Amino acid sequence: MILFNDFVSEYHALKSEIDGAIAGVLARGWFILGEEVAQFERELADFLGVRFCVGVASGTDALTLSLMALEIGLGDEVIAPSMTAFPTITGIINAGATPVVVDVQPEDGLIDPQAIRAQITEKTKAIIPVHLYGQACDMAAIRQIADEYGLKIVEDCAQACGADYLGEKVGNFGECGAFSFYPTKNLGAYGDAGAITTNDENLYQRLRALRNYGQTTRYYHVAPGLNSRLDELQAAILRVKLKHLGDWNQQRAALAEIYHANLTNVIPLAHRQGEHIYHLYVVRTSEREHLQAYLQAHQIQTLIHYPVPAHQQPAFRGRRGSDLGNSKKMAAEILSLPIHPWLELHQVEEIVDRINTFR
Repeated sequence: MILFNDFVSEYHALKSEIDGAIAGVLARGWFILGEEVAQFERELADFLGVRFCVGVASGTDALTLSLMALEIGLGDEVIAPSMTAFPTITGIINAGATPVVVDVQPEDGLIDPQAIRAQITEKTKAIIPVHLYGQACDMAAIRQIADEYGLKIVEDCAQACGADYLGEKVGNFGECGAFSFYPTKNLGAYGDAGAITTNDENLYQRLRALRNYGQTTRYYHVAPGLNSRLDELQAAILRVKLKHLGDWNQQRAALAEIYHANLTNVIPLAHRQGEHIYHLYVVRTSEREHLQAYLQAHQIQTLIHYPVPAHQQPAFRGRRGSDLGNSKKMAAEILSLPIHPWLELHQVEEIVDRINTFR
């Protein structure tokens, strides 16, 4: 079986490092907001080239806390793409704000800047561009719109840790960048985990309080917050993996080039700008269900990211969105192929061969 993800191979490759990191935390007996979290925050900030980083419990909380820190909530609207994992929308709702979804560009699935402009109202306070599948959005165009209308930007970097745009890594272009370290991500924890980046020191201090019940010093709370703390065990694991992330992202890009150069019968999503880290390798085909079943019969796992756009989810009912034709069409045609550092060359060649001979 060619696995879509291979966590067992990853663990065995890093076993001595991971086991040592976990044992160190257990031996110290400090499990919440200790030295591992502080070190990981510094190391991730350095990797991304950003001033500040705050470890939190999940990528969803990273979005929620970013909006809370920006004082965006009840009565405010936040624009996001419909073609995203629903936690993007959940993060907005959890902050008390109203999500407004817009369409994506058909060639790459990234939020369409012109669709953003068309949905701005007097209630709009922020834009959440989603760096989908590992590729940066057109942040120059989005920043221009945000500046024109006085809007905040919270980047959803859940799928793009290490991707860059015009020489800077994502997480640097908005007021905040929200990261997820769900196990399937390029930088994945062994459970839920997340982080927020910012270059604004005031926002940084606010976020540090909000993730810990709004607490600034022990038992003194300056604002209502959340219990959303990255724990020491996950931080220790992430510190080990962060050292390898650059190489892993390069390996993913090399595998993507093999797909690019050799695949027929399907249409790969476009690579438009910057360094794509290929969290997912996504193709389009009008024969998606048949192709997926064919690959499964030949022991090749595939997934769909995402079969139902946000505006068609029951949980979104009653909320506003623009014309979403591209999102609907994409959701019906996309298929994600295996791409990860533990995938062997002969396995990639087999995937290509099976797809190219599919009828």
